[in-house]
Amino acid sequence: MKADDQTRRRGLLALIASDLRDKAEWLYGSRAPRSILKAFATDGTGAMLLYRLMQAAHRMHLGPLAMLFNKLNVVCGRCVIGRGADFGPGFVLIHSLGVVINASVRGGAHVKLEHQVTLGAEKGRSPVLGDDVFVGAGAKILGGVRIGHRAKVGANAVVLQDVPDGATAVGVPARIVSSPSGPDAGLTS
Repeated sequence: MKADDQTRRRGLLALIASDLRDKAEWLYGSRAPRSILKAFATDGTGAMLLYRLMQAAHRMHLGPLAMLFNKLNVVCGRCVIGRGADFGPGFVLIHSLGVVINASVRGGAHVKLEHQVTLGAEKGRSPVLGDDVFVGAGAKILGGVRIGHRAKVGANAVVLQDVPDGATAVGVPARIVSSPSGPDAGLTS
């Protein structure tokens, strides 16, 4: 069993701790207690916490409580995350302003999102993000696309097709500019 699967099973507090450690490492290059405390006070962290509380309430079938956390996130975190959205440990909202995530989005461990990112459904299908994914400011990932493990999506990119593992996608519409297999490898419909 992978370490991330064990963390997921330990519950809400373990997920929150994992999220805060990853945010501290991203922002300050350290998982030391001082860095974690600083990360706790930064923009986006409140939205991350409200998302985790909403997710826990949703899984326990506490619909009104999940809806309350969702609405608090809209007002306080200035972002919209659907109640069914599911991210593994190490979920980081670097900045929460303008983030919109459809309820059926799935994300792996250590996903990092900048501000004004949209992960949206199209024709009833939503994106699936692998582990260790970074999505730059203003990027839009739409429909039933897969973003591979260790992939990066550049700022303001509009992703309508799969991005392979380890690749970097940029542009409108997004194209692969860096990949283990070379440019333009792996973009399929």
